[in-house]
Amino acid sequence: MSKVGANLISWGDRVKSSLAGLDLKSLGRVGVLLGGKSGEREISLMSGNGVLEALRAKGVDAHAFDTGLRCPTEIVKENFDRVFISLHGRFGEDGTIQGLLELLGLPYTGSGVLASALAIDKIVTKQVWISNGLATPEYVELTADSNWNAVVKHLGLPLIVKPANEGSSLGLTKVKSAEELPAAYRLAAGLDKKVIAETCIIGDELTCPIVGQGNTAEALPVIKIIPPQANYDFHNKYFSDETQYLCPTGLAPEVNAAIQELALAAYKALGCRTWGRADVMLDQKTGKPYLLEMNTSPGMTSHSLVPMAAKAAGIEYADLVLWLLSQTLHQKEDAAA
Repeated sequence: MSKVGANLISWGDRVKSSLAGLDLKSLGRVGVLLGGKSGEREISLMSGNGVLEALRAKGVDAHAFDTGLRCPTEIVKENFDRVFISLHGRFGEDGTIQGLLELLGLPYTGSGVLASALAIDKIVTKQVWISNGLATPEYVELTADSNWNAVVKHLGLPLIVKPANEGSSLGLTKVKSAEELPAAYRLAAGLDKKVIAETCIIGDELTCPIVGQGNTAEALPVIKIIPPQANYDFHNKYFSDETQYLCPTGLAPEVNAAIQELALAAYKALGCRTWGRADVMLDQKTGKPYLLEMNTSPGMTSHSLVPMAAKAAGIEYADLVLWLLSQTLHQKEDAAA
């Protein structure tokens, strides 16, 4: 068994042990931040309401706070003792809300300001990974003046065009010819000032959640995603019952271990904490895994992937939510260390 796999067993056991000894009163009044203003607002509401329901079912004094309907500075009026961030995309997953919470002295779930800001930007994320020798598809940043033929020559076809700071496949186009690039660029640029084009890796689509921080971070089971027509778009991610999720993946153990090790290295390189999810493509020709992006505030909907991986490790949804929240109890201690 790989080191990653061995760690997995202990993580599940430690979660159960820590929750058994958890004093719910120590969590105090909890805010669940949801909604927001990004293009992923609808999904954030689904995630946040799931988290809210789970916490209340566990006996936590939890309350919803929609940062898309209320000014985030009003958080201070709620007298929260800590918050669970269920925001996705900009103004929730990009370090901005994390910065506000730092100023307010409020512990929160997920990565800190810097890691959140790095991970939301796919171009900067790639630069960090490349500097650490981690495999990620070749890319170029697009502008309205880009030489489309030169882009194709550099990246090959097909290639992927997407906004650098959006998630959930919003504004993403699979480009099969140079003539399709201008329209793909305009679609992505309508959502973000920064647009990225990257080599399209043909093969298995996979994801690997990570939990913990620093040297204690651990990889959860890898999930293989099989969407209809090989199109893992917004609808097929969150609403389609046709998308298949395989956990275990059916891949060879050494392949799963390699993906977990790559995801773990990617997480550490960005300085993430508490939890995250690395999206990976496995090249069907070479068998080599490539990092696509890191999610620092993963979804918690009925179709979401971190709960699937946690369940495979023996942890149910509500226990996962409570464990993630409980990690905020150590934040002030970690900051002072």
